[in-house]
Amino acid sequence: MSPPATSPASQRTSRGRRPGAPDTRAEVLAAARASFAEKGFRGTTIRAVAASAGVDPALVHHYFGSKQRLFLAAMEFPIEPAVVIPSLVSGGPRDELGRRFVAFLVTLWDRPDVRPLVTGVVRSAATDAVAATMARRLLAEGPLLAISNALDVPDAALRAALASAQLMGLAMARYVIRIEPLASMSPEALAALAGPSIHRYLAGDLEPPKADGRG
Repeated sequence: MSPPATSPASQRTSRGRRPGAPDTRAEVLAAARASFAEKGFRGTTIRAVAASAGVDPALVHHYFGSKQRLFLAAMEFPIEPAVVIPSLVSGGPRDELGRRFVAFLVTLWDRPDVRPLVTGVVRSAATDAVAATMARRLLAEGPLLAISNALDVPDAALRAALASAQLMGLAMARYVIRIEPLASMSPEALAALAGPSIHRYLAGDLEPPKADGRG
């Protein structure tokens, strides 16, 4: 007796969404975050993400269209700068702003749901223009520029760029290269060490020290 014919609809189901898995899109995004964090943009493929999520690559294309759009969706951060910046600026003495910001940022980056986003963006920024744009918006064109503007200091964009360069280096050292002891220090310890430099960039004197004339 020949086996019953398989309908086109059932064929599509077997190749696409897993039966009984209504949260497939979220699972694809979770697989993508893990891959971007480990391999960066260039090393991640839609086929590998689909395999990790247990779906057909066609379904990933259906949801997101392209790897760049998948990256943008997977790397979306859960924090809006406009919501947290006012409380950071007004939440304590002005001369401790750098420490407060670094402590807040590293605590956020250390969250299990956020760490893959940070690692994925930092690891991918050197090889993909979309990731590079996202890295700039993550710090220099986002919260740091908002802080500089809120402080009403001159050279706000320059200050945000300088602070961003320092913090991007910290993110690379802590989450990608994992340089010790930076990789395992507490957010508070890192804030105590890096905070004064970030404060100087955001609110301090940017003039280089003058030579004293001694040979």
